Amino acid sequence: MFEVFLLSFALSMDAFAVSIGLGVKNKVFDKTLALKVALFFGLFQGLMPLFGYLASLGLGSIIESIDHWVAFVLLSIIGGKMLYESFGENVEDEISIITNKVLLILAIATSIDAMAAGFTLNLLLLDPYISMIIIGIVTFIFSYFGVFVGSRGGGYLEDKAEKLGGIVLIGIGLKILIEHTLLS
Repeated sequence: MFEVFLLSFALSMDAFAVSIGLGVKNKVFDKTLALKVALFFGLFQGLMPLFGYLASLGLGSIIESIDHWVAFVLLSIIGGKMLYESFGENVEDEISIITNKVLLILAIATSIDAMAAGFTLNLLLLDPYISMIIIGIVTFIFSYFGVFVGSRGGGYLEDKAEKLGGIVLIGIGLKILIEHTLLS
């Protein structure tokens, strides 16, 4: 169960970073915006792993002998991408008006990684549906808090959140690889 909270934390860091950027746009904390951001990001972050998990079931027997390598590579790529993006410019800087359409696009963009991570749920021996609920709730909380932090001038935390999330995802990938190669 610890793994699902670690995975939830790591996956939510992308949404947290974007939420901070959206909060920075408002100098006053907007509870309605924070709730909308949290709902969009939490819902998509919670649902997207389902697609990855279902794909892993379909491919399970085909790649069973290398599934730990696939999980390691996927999580390392996602983590590496988060690390790389933490050094770049933020997409929120180019958003002038935060509409539902913008939130939908951002929610989908930040949850693509969760879809790939969903592929690893069966390797972590976790109930995938409980995991998806936890991922959604953790992302909801971090997204709401991110808007709050951003509105209070916490924009400097954006890149640090992405870096931490990337490192944790790579760590989970290494853990899976070690458990399935060295310990089996």
